[in-house]
Order: sequence, then structure tokens, then C-alpha cells
Amino acid sequence: MMNRTKIGTALLGLTLVAGSPPVLAQPQSAPQSGIVFRNTVTGEPLDVTQGKEGGRDTPAVKKFFQTGENSYIDDKSCLRNGESLFATSCSGCHGHLAEGKLGPGLNDNYWTYPSNTTDAGLFSTIFGGANGMMGPHNENLTPDEMLQTIAWIRHLYTGPVQDAVWLNDEQKKNYKPYKQGEVIPKDAKGQCKPLEE
Repeated sequence: MMNRTKIGTALLGLTLVAGSPPVLAQPQSAPQSGIVFRNTVTGEPLDVTQGKEGGRDTPAVKKFFQTGENSYIDDKSCLRNGESLFATSCSGCHGHLAEGKLGPGLNDNYWTYPSNTTDAGLFSTIFGGANGMMGPHNENLTPDEMLQTIAWIRHLYTGPVQDAVWLNDEQKKNYKPYKQGEVIPKDAKGQCKPLEE
């Protein structure tokens, strides 16, 4: 009789604990969808809902959170913004052209953290920080601004095209290493509105 009660209770989605009333069982969660961003050093999951307000509801961020693909990689309007964001948030340590300074270079095919070869890995490092002086930037950059910054970092790349895993096949065909002095027009059209000054 006792076994039938336990089985019947389990089938009803109830759990009995000695001395306590029946409780509804917790529903099973849906399969994980999207990217789980992890701290570059510890591997712990990052909570991308935290940090600077805004910049989480753009189509590019929504797509990136699902696929890890950065829609801004070759969009001139986003590169224009990324250049400015990089100059104010990153160049002090990584150099004006991401050549390296106090922090490592970001414009070649050597990565201090191999996960940074992907845009999801580089986003995780920017969002959650890493070792040394690389603190988290989630309080001063929104996820959308991080994607624009990543687009600029990828634009500064001077290494071999086969190592540029963030580029799709079509982008690899059109790849040209960055040349200093290139200017992106302030009125470049695309997905990214000019930054507020």
C-alpha cells in the first residue's frame, strides 16, 4: 500500500517529505538555448543581465546572445562607434591600434586567453574581466557597446585570415589587414546610431 501511495504521488507531480504537507514538484526547465557566457579565468557563468543599463534589446545583441555571432563585424556605422568606445575604454592599456601596451596586443593572432579567438569569448573577457589589470567593463559599457567595441578590435586585426575565426567565408574573401590612417566617415550608414556625445 505504501509503495502505491509513493508511486501515485510521484505520478501526480507531488513530493512528500516526512512531516510536511505535499508540495508540487518543480517543473523541468526547458533545454538551454543560447550562449552561456563564462568568466575567462574562473569559468563561472556570467550574469549578463547585470551591469550598465540598456543595450540588451537590440537585434544584434539578441542574436549574439543566442548564436555568438556579432552582426556588427563589418558594419561601418558600428565600426565608427567601436573606434570611439575602444579609444575611451581600452586603448589606455591595449594601445591605440590594439598593438599592446600595459595589456596584451589584440590585433594579431596570439591570444593570452585562447577563448578570445571567438566573439563570445572576447565578450566574456570584456564583460567579466580577466587577470592582471583587466577588470570587468560591464558597468561602463552596455552589451551593445561591447559588440561595437569587439567589431573595432576585429577590424584592427593584422594577422593571417585563416586565424580570423570570427569572420564568415564571405568576409574572409574580402579581408584586408588593417592599415593605420584608415578613416571611417562620421555619417556612415548602418545598424548603429552615432554615439551620444
